[in-house]
Amino acid sequence: MIKVLVVDDQILVRAGLAALLRAAPGIDVVGEAATGEEAIAQAAAARPDVILMDIRMPGMNGVSATGHILSASGEPRPRVLILTTFDLDRYVYDALRIGASGFLLKDTPPERLIAAVHTVASGDMLFAPSVTRRLIEAYTTHADPHADPPAALLSPALHPLTAREVEVLKLVGRALSNAEIATRLRVSEATVKTHLNRTMTKLNLSSRAQIVALAYESGLIVPGREGSARA
Repeated sequence: MIKVLVVDDQILVRAGLAALLRAAPGIDVVGEAATGEEAIAQAAAARPDVILMDIRMPGMNGVSATGHILSASGEPRPRVLILTTFDLDRYVYDALRIGASGFLLKDTPPERLIAAVHTVASGDMLFAPSVTRRLIEAYTTHADPHADPPAALLSPALHPLTAREVEVLKLVGRALSNAEIATRLRVSEATVKTHLNRTMTKLNLSSRAQIVALAYESGLIVPGREGSARA
C-alpha cells in the first residue's frame, strides 16, 4: 500500500485529489495539508511514501516545504510529486534541484495522476511532457549543439567522476533507465547501479532528478542536440 500525503491550499482541489486517490487500489491517503508548514508536520508524523505537493501556496511555498521535508527525512525519503498549474512554473527548477521526483500539471487526467503516484513510489522520475520540453528550453545555451563538451571543459562539479561515471550521468540526464543504460554501454544493470551510486555519493546527490538537473546545469547535455532528453 502506497501512503500518500496531499498538499494544496485550495480545499476543493485538495479534497478532490484525496477522494480520487482514496478510491484507487493500492493507495492510502494518510493526510491532507493546506500549507507548507502543515505539510512538514504531517510528513514527519505520517511518513508518507509519496507527497503530492502544490508548488504555489501562501506563506511557505511547495519548494521550501519540499526542501525541509527531504532534508529532515530519514531513509527511505518520501517521493515528492510537484503539482503545478503552468507548464514551467518559476519554482519548478528549484524543486528539481532539491530532489523532487517529478512534476504534473493540475489538469492531468485522473488515471495519469494515479499512475504517476505508482511511478514515483517505485523510485522512477516522472515529468509531464510539456514541463520537460520547457525545462530543456530553459537550459538553452550558446554552445555548439552538435558537439560534446571536451572533458577538460566540463564543469568542475564533475571533476571527481571517472570517465565512465560521467557517461552514466549523461545517460541518466537523457532520461534513460538503468536497463537502457546497461544495454547502451554493454554492461550489466548491477554495474550501472554501482556507477550511479558512486556518482551520487561523490556529488552528494540524493535522487535521479538531481542528476538530470546537474547534467544540464554543468553543460554535460546541451539542449537541442538529438537525443538530449526524452519528453
